[in-house]
Amino acid sequence: MAKTTTNKSSYKTAWYALALSRILLGFVFLWAFLDKTFGLGFATAADKAWVAGGSPTTGFLKMGVNPESPFAGFFNNLAGSGIIDTLFMVGLLGIGLALTLGIGLRIAAVAGTALMLMMWAALLPLENNPIVDDHIVYAAVLWVVAAGRREFSLVNWWTSLPAVKNSKWLW
Repeated sequence: MAKTTTNKSSYKTAWYALALSRILLGFVFLWAFLDKTFGLGFATAADKAWVAGGSPTTGFLKMGVNPESPFAGFFNNLAGSGIIDTLFMVGLLGIGLALTLGIGLRIAAVAGTALMLMMWAALLPLENNPIVDDHIVYAAVLWVVAAGRREFSLVNWWTSLPAVKNSKWLW
Protein backbone atom coordinates (compact mmCIF):
# COMPACT_ATOMS: atom_id res chain seq x y z
CA MET A 1 0.00 0.00 0.00
CA ALA A 2 1.35 3.40 -0.98
CA LYS A 3 2.00 5.86 1.78
CA THR A 4 0.40 9.25 1.31
CA THR A 5 1.89 12.34 2.77
CA THR A 6 0.12 15.60 3.33
CA ASN A 7 1.88 18.75 4.28
CA LYS A 8 0.67 22.07 5.58
CA SER A 9 1.39 23.66 2.23
CA SER A 10 -1.24 21.57 0.46
CA TYR A 11 -3.83 22.44 3.14
CA LYS A 12 -3.00 26.12 2.77
CA THR A 13 -3.39 25.86 -0.99
CA ALA A 14 -6.77 24.18 -0.53
CA TRP A 15 -7.98 26.94 1.81
CA TYR A 16 -6.84 29.58 -0.68
CA ALA A 17 -8.66 27.76 -3.48
CA LEU A 18 -11.80 27.66 -1.35
CA ALA A 19 -11.45 31.37 -0.61
CA LEU A 20 -11.11 32.12 -4.30
CA SER A 21 -14.19 29.99 -5.01
CA ARG A 22 -16.11 31.88 -2.30
CA ILE A 23 -15.14 35.25 -3.77
CA LEU A 24 -15.99 34.17 -7.33
CA LEU A 25 -19.38 32.83 -6.24
CA GLY A 26 -19.95 36.10 -4.39
CA PHE A 27 -19.25 37.96 -7.62
CA VAL A 28 -21.89 35.84 -9.41
CA PHE A 29 -24.49 37.15 -6.94
CA LEU A 30 -23.12 40.71 -6.94
CA TRP A 31 -23.03 40.83 -10.73
CA ALA A 32 -26.65 39.69 -10.96
CA PHE A 33 -27.55 42.46 -8.48
CA LEU A 34 -25.61 45.13 -10.38
CA ASP A 35 -26.85 44.12 -13.83
CA LYS A 36 -30.48 43.94 -12.71
CA THR A 37 -30.22 47.20 -10.78
CA PHE A 38 -28.53 49.31 -13.44
CA GLY A 39 -29.28 47.43 -16.68
CA LEU A 40 -25.67 46.99 -17.71
CA GLY A 41 -26.75 45.31 -20.92
CA PHE A 42 -25.67 41.75 -20.17
CA ALA A 43 -28.75 39.96 -18.84
CA THR A 44 -30.72 43.17 -18.33
CA ALA A 45 -31.22 46.00 -20.82
CA ALA A 46 -30.92 49.56 -19.49
CA ASP A 47 -34.64 50.26 -20.01
CA LYS A 48 -35.54 47.18 -17.93
CA ALA A 49 -33.22 48.08 -15.01
CA TRP A 50 -34.63 48.19 -11.50
CA VAL A 51 -33.64 51.88 -11.22
CA ALA A 52 -35.56 52.56 -14.44
CA GLY A 53 -38.72 51.02 -12.98
CA GLY A 54 -38.20 47.51 -14.31
CA SER A 55 -38.94 44.38 -12.35
CA PRO A 56 -35.85 42.21 -11.71
CA THR A 57 -38.00 39.10 -11.21
CA THR A 58 -40.52 39.33 -14.04
CA GLY A 59 -38.31 37.94 -16.82
CA PHE A 60 -37.48 34.71 -15.01
CA LEU A 61 -40.81 34.28 -13.26
CA LYS A 62 -42.87 34.82 -16.44
CA MET A 63 -40.63 33.31 -19.12
CA GLY A 64 -37.89 31.35 -17.33
CA VAL A 65 -40.11 29.11 -15.24
CA ASN A 66 -40.66 25.70 -16.78
CA PRO A 67 -44.35 25.67 -17.80
CA GLU A 68 -44.42 21.96 -16.88
CA SER A 69 -43.22 22.69 -13.34
CA PRO A 70 -45.76 21.76 -10.69
CA PHE A 71 -44.95 25.18 -9.21
CA ALA A 72 -45.31 27.20 -12.45
CA GLY A 73 -48.53 28.95 -11.41
CA PHE A 74 -47.11 29.89 -8.02
CA PHE A 75 -43.93 31.40 -9.48
CA ASN A 76 -45.75 33.12 -12.36
CA ASN A 77 -48.04 34.84 -9.83
CA LEU A 78 -45.02 36.27 -7.98
CA ALA A 79 -43.72 38.06 -11.08
CA GLY A 80 -43.58 41.83 -10.81
CA SER A 81 -44.49 42.01 -7.12
CA GLY A 82 -42.68 44.91 -5.46
CA ILE A 83 -42.02 42.96 -2.28
CA ILE A 84 -40.70 39.95 -4.23
CA ASP A 85 -38.48 42.23 -6.33
CA THR A 86 -37.11 43.90 -3.18
CA LEU A 87 -36.52 40.62 -1.32
CA PHE A 88 -34.80 39.14 -4.37
CA MET A 89 -32.51 42.14 -4.86
CA VAL A 90 -31.66 42.47 -1.16
CA GLY A 91 -30.91 38.73 -1.18
CA LEU A 92 -28.60 39.01 -4.20
CA LEU A 93 -26.75 41.96 -2.66
CA GLY A 94 -26.50 40.47 0.83
CA ILE A 95 -25.38 37.03 -0.34
CA GLY A 96 -22.90 38.56 -2.78
CA LEU A 97 -21.36 40.89 -0.20
CA ALA A 98 -21.20 38.18 2.47
CA LEU A 99 -19.41 35.77 0.15
CA THR A 100 -17.07 38.36 -1.31
CA LEU A 101 -16.09 39.77 2.08
CA GLY A 102 -16.14 36.43 3.92
CA ILE A 103 -18.53 37.63 6.64
CA GLY A 104 -22.00 36.48 7.65
CA LEU A 105 -21.52 33.27 5.71
CA ARG A 106 -24.00 31.26 7.78
CA ILE A 107 -26.80 33.68 6.96
CA ALA A 108 -25.65 33.78 3.34
CA ALA A 109 -25.73 29.98 3.17
CA VAL A 110 -29.30 29.86 4.50
CA ALA A 111 -30.56 32.71 2.30
CA GLY A 112 -28.66 31.52 -0.76
CA THR A 113 -29.89 27.97 -0.35
CA ALA A 114 -33.48 29.19 -0.08
CA LEU A 115 -33.06 31.28 -3.23
CA MET A 116 -31.35 28.47 -5.14
CA LEU A 117 -33.96 25.89 -4.10
CA MET A 118 -36.78 28.17 -5.25
CA MET A 119 -35.10 28.71 -8.62
CA TRP A 120 -34.47 24.96 -8.89
CA ALA A 121 -38.14 24.21 -8.12
CA ALA A 122 -39.23 26.69 -10.79
CA LEU A 123 -37.30 24.66 -13.39
CA LEU A 124 -38.68 21.23 -12.47
CA PRO A 125 -38.72 18.86 -14.22
CA LEU A 126 -35.09 19.49 -15.15
CA GLU A 127 -33.95 18.99 -18.73
CA ASN A 128 -30.56 17.31 -18.37
CA ASN A 129 -30.55 15.64 -14.95
CA PRO A 130 -33.57 14.59 -12.92
CA ILE A 131 -32.22 16.01 -9.63
CA VAL A 132 -29.09 18.17 -9.86
CA ASP A 133 -28.52 21.41 -11.74
CA ASP A 134 -26.33 24.44 -11.12
CA HIS A 135 -28.70 25.79 -8.45
CA ILE A 136 -28.18 22.69 -6.30
CA VAL A 137 -24.41 22.87 -6.85
CA TYR A 138 -24.37 26.55 -5.81
CA ALA A 139 -26.38 25.71 -2.66
CA ALA A 140 -23.90 22.96 -1.75
CA VAL A 141 -20.91 25.25 -2.31
CA LEU A 142 -22.52 27.91 -0.10
CA TRP A 143 -22.47 25.43 2.81
CA VAL A 144 -18.90 24.37 2.07
CA VAL A 145 -17.64 27.94 2.21
CA ALA A 146 -19.76 28.73 5.29
CA ALA A 147 -18.11 25.81 7.11
CA GLY A 148 -14.58 26.52 5.87
CA ARG A 149 -11.78 28.78 6.96
CA ARG A 150 -12.09 32.45 6.10
CA GLU A 151 -8.96 33.19 4.12
CA PHE A 152 -8.90 36.55 2.33
CA SER A 153 -11.82 37.89 4.36
CA LEU A 154 -12.85 40.54 6.85
CA VAL A 155 -13.81 37.92 9.43
CA ASN A 156 -11.52 39.25 12.19
CA TRP A 157 -13.06 42.71 11.95
CA TRP A 158 -16.57 41.26 11.58
CA THR A 159 -16.34 38.99 14.64
CA SER A 160 -14.95 41.83 16.76
CA LEU A 161 -18.15 43.86 16.34
CA PRO A 162 -20.22 43.81 19.55
CA ALA A 163 -23.43 42.72 17.77
CA VAL A 164 -21.62 39.83 16.09
CA LYS A 165 -19.26 38.78 18.90
CA ASN A 166 -21.95 37.09 20.99
CA SER A 167 -24.07 35.84 18.10
CA LYS A 168 -22.27 32.95 16.42
CA TRP A 169 -25.06 32.60 13.85
CA LEU A 170 -23.92 35.96 12.40
CA TRP A 171 -20.44 34.60 11.67
